[in-house]
Amino acid sequence: MRDKTTRDHIIEAADQLFYQQGYEHTSFSDIANAVQISRGNFYHHFKSKDEILDAVINVRLANTRKMLEQWEIKGEKPEDRIRSFIHILIMNRAKIKCYGCPVGTLCGELAKLNHPLQAEANKLFTLFRTWLRRQFTLLGRKADADELAMRLLARSQGVATLANAFHDERFVKQEVKQMDEWLRSCTESAARNAHDEYGAGERVRRKS
Repeated sequence: MRDKTTRDHIIEAADQLFYQQGYEHTSFSDIANAVQISRGNFYHHFKSKDEILDAVINVRLANTRKMLEQWEIKGEKPEDRIRSFIHILIMNRAKIKCYGCPVGTLCGELAKLNHPLQAEANKLFTLFRTWLRRQFTLLGRKADADELAMRLLARSQGVATLANAFHDERFVKQEVKQMDEWLRSCTESAARNAHDEYGAGERVRRKS
């Protein structure tokens, strides 16, 4: 693993500040001070805040892909992998309580600003949507896989928004428990459908 460069440190600091303060309310000076470099050194790496935002989004996309790959490796079954997505709310509940969801807050702010990089930031949601849709398909819910993926995304975003509004970690735990139960019902429904389809197929074969 290579050592972090000054550019890496700038992106890392900007990522945290955009999350905690918002993109619009974070200045060049804020980022330079966080990294403890001169303005001249800063401008050597980035000429505008939009350039930094683009780099932050690319790093978030890369990190999200790595996280999804890890969930693929660790989760034996699709329901295990989907559960990893749900439980990220528990893992990050302290930050979510203070600042909301890093994906939702950034996409929401850029949408309000009608920022040209809004579409790039939205790719973070698309990444999760595509991955969840594939997991629900593997679970045996191909017909409504995208609907289930969007429902879970929407639920998680709602939980993050309300946890941030009310600063309530207990609410996050309660909602995660309910999402776990919902996932269990989806899994059981998929198993029943598979059993019914198998039984129907066997009956057809016997008749023929």
